[in-house]
Amino acid sequence: QVQLVESGGGLVQAGGSLRLSCAASGTIFSINTMAWYRQAPGKQRELVTSITDDGRTNDADSVKGRFTISRDNAKGTVYLQMNSLRPEDTAVYYCNAILSTGRYTVPRAYWGQGTQVTVSS
Repeated sequence: QVQLVESGGGLVQAGGSLRLSCAASGTIFSINTMAWYRQAPGKQRELVTSITDDGRTNDADSVKGRFTISRDNAKGTVYLQMNSLRPEDTAVYYCNAILSTGRYTVPRAYWGQGTQVTVSS
């Protein structure tokens, strides 16, 4: 059984910073891409940023220069440093990991439970 547990959300004023963490645990053989998604009220879930197992990143245009994704492969953890936050960044942020639970198991996506980020103006 695999779990992704997020932490670090909260309420912050515009221009402030928050750091999210997501730790993967359970029976894990390998973790490929890890990512952060977000979903604002009334909107579809969207990709914020992702990072491959060798460190290549892909950021949404809306967060370039403000958000930074990183990961600690030894800990199975991914981080999201969010700076210069804006009210439009308000959303539930979800951790996502493409991982396999065994040497011959096809990798699939797992999701965290989500953490609320609220940016006040």
